[in-house]
Amino acid sequence: MKFSIKVTLKKDVLDPQGKVVRQTLQNMGMDSLKSLRQGKYFEIEVNENNETKAKDKVEDMCIKLLVNLIIEDFEISKI
Repeated sequence: MKFSIKVTLKKDVLDPQGKVVRQTLQNMGMDSLKSLRQGKYFEIEVNENNETKAKDKVEDMCIKLLVNLIIEDFEISKI
């Protein structure tokens, strides 16, 4: 079973990398760009037939390693 994980900074956390990318794009003439925030994306395939168990395993991976829960949020979707 395959899942996608979208990791984003929490709204109150500053995003210096996103700010640099936004500034660079604006300097390249993309003046209509209002905001930009950077995140991470993972695709994980687990060897599990039960969707609930599979999602629980992926969530455990996120909590234990992939996501910094202090500054990041995550969203799991089945692919």
